[in-house]
Amino acid sequence: MHVILGATGHIGSELSRLLLARGESVTVVARSEDKLQPLRMMGAEVAPVDVKDVKALRAVFRRGQRLFLLNPPAPPTSDTDREERASLRAILEALEGVELERIVAASTFGAQAGEHIGDLGVLHEMEQALARQEVPVSIVRGAYYFTNWDMALQSAAGQGVVQTFFPPDFRLPMVAPRDLAVVAAALLTVSEARPGLFQVEGPRRYSPADVATACAQALGRPVQVESVPRARWVETFRGLGFSPEAAESYARMTEATVDGTFPEPGSTLHGRTALEDYVTERCSGRPASPAHHP
Repeated sequence: MHVILGATGHIGSELSRLLLARGESVTVVARSEDKLQPLRMMGAEVAPVDVKDVKALRAVFRRGQRLFLLNPPAPPTSDTDREERASLRAILEALEGVELERIVAASTFGAQAGEHIGDLGVLHEMEQALARQEVPVSIVRGAYYFTNWDMALQSAAGQGVVQTFFPPDFRLPMVAPRDLAVVAAALLTVSEARPGLFQVEGPRRYSPADVATACAQALGRPVQVESVPRARWVETFRGLGFSPEAAESYARMTEATVDGTFPEPGSTLHGRTALEDYVTERCSGRPASPAHHP
């Protein structure tokens, strides 16, 4: 039995569908029972559990042998660092005393020690904590999600502008969440556990200018990039409804991304979904090119 945390999110839902399509037994976990119903209809067992409910979550873990661990993102209206650390502590506590065969955990490129740098710091703490326990752990560090551009794609369609906090020509690793699900599914189902770090990005690296170009091609009209200056990051996040704490944290996470470094492309796994295919899918409703096994 596979237990999938965050089963209604971009990665967890795709991972659950992949496993169910292979005939695997799957228990899907999320707070909303209603949102889990499509996966129930596909054959999954559902567990509508808040991950901060340690006792209930531990009972779910004990029903499984293999776990996909995803620490759920906190709403940006909250103190996201505090909330995500609280949910992580609860998940780790729920794991105590549970005998699992393996864990596959979702992390991020750029995970690093630090406070108030968004999930870069929180997920680094997760990686360190999982390394100290005895169950074999595969860490899947994902690049910047294509889905993070969904709001920008809406503004591209409506106003002809891709809005971003990155410089227009800043090239960074990006990935389709479905490709991360493919890697996670492989690591959960391979006959022998493969502990270690797996960094996953798309076919190549992209910039906001590339996003605008892909939008223009999909929409058939010009699309420009509008980059928020660094000095206005915090106020812009606040204008989007972020709490003061979350705005500061996301600004510092953006700074760490822009000023940081990335692994060499030859050291990473590459999904097959291209940015252009994803943008076309979002703009037209046509499916993007399928992912493939690493």
